Amino acid sequence: MSYESFPSSNQSLKNQRNVLVIVGATASGKTPVSLLIAKRINGEILSADSRQIYRMMNIGTAKPTPDELKSVPHHFIDKLLPDQNFNAGEFGKQGRLIIDEIFSKGKMPLVVGGSGLYIRALIDGFFEGPSADSSIREELYHRLKVEGAEILLEELRQIDPVSASRMIPTNTRRIVRALEVFKTTGVPISEMHKSKIDISFNPVFVGLNWNRNKLYERINKRVEIMMQSGLVDEAKRLIAKGYTSTLNALQTVGYKEVFDHLNNKIDYNRMVELIKQNSRRYAKRQLTWFRHDERIRWFDIDDDKIFPEIADKIINYFRML
Repeated sequence: MSYESFPSSNQSLKNQRNVLVIVGATASGKTPVSLLIAKRINGEILSADSRQIYRMMNIGTAKPTPDELKSVPHHFIDKLLPDQNFNAGEFGKQGRLIIDEIFSKGKMPLVVGGSGLYIRALIDGFFEGPSADSSIREELYHRLKVEGAEILLEELRQIDPVSASRMIPTNTRRIVRALEVFKTTGVPISEMHKSKIDISFNPVFVGLNWNRNKLYERINKRVEIMMQSGLVDEAKRLIAKGYTSTLNALQTVGYKEVFDHLNNKIDYNRMVELIKQNSRRYAKRQLTWFRHDERIRWFDIDDDKIFPEIADKIINYFRML
């Protein structure tokens, strides 16, 4: 069936309240594929990207171009300043309201992004846990300082092996929080995460799957394009406006390496090398997250020339449900 053979809208899809959720690693082609699909099914896109919501961070987040943003309505892009806080829980709450609004207009919502945590918060709910217990938290951070992260991580392995398996020793905040929740409630945080919310739509998950080596080649090429497009100058403009590398929004692959370069910690070539390396590692973590979700139907891609064909296949799959 040819790509052009699909109608631009479909009443049965609207009646079913199906929501297409397009996931994949960084540089996998989510933006071009989702734009092709959105135009065909009269859709609006919710960006499930934890950084594209920030203004002035265009190159480093591979944000859709102004023309692309004009061609299809987008949500959660360019809404906040870099020093404003936003999290997965807020994305989930606001996103569910926006999905209802899109359906009320007779249009189709598409969720597109690589942030597994944001997508989980939207579809499955997001466990925020009990309020912080300052005494327990202070004790844990004191132990962290004295004993080190590996000791705390080993303790977590004994009480909550599921959560511990998802941790890395450098992410001390998450380790401390998981221990704090258990000490406060007596329940492993991984058990609390299993609780689901009721949603008013049916998520249909699809993923864009590349051969690992080809994906890494695309990532390296994207970084080169970012550098040519002025990523360093973009970071300088952020600094000039008073936004520093300590902000959570800027603790992001692409920006943190540029800040280190501008602070004379690394030279230009090392900066580029690190952005590529850290982007590849980020892609690996994304894929590890998504591979655990059995709801995702994967579509293999070996060349960006077949994006229209992939869009065609995804629409066909979506219409059959």
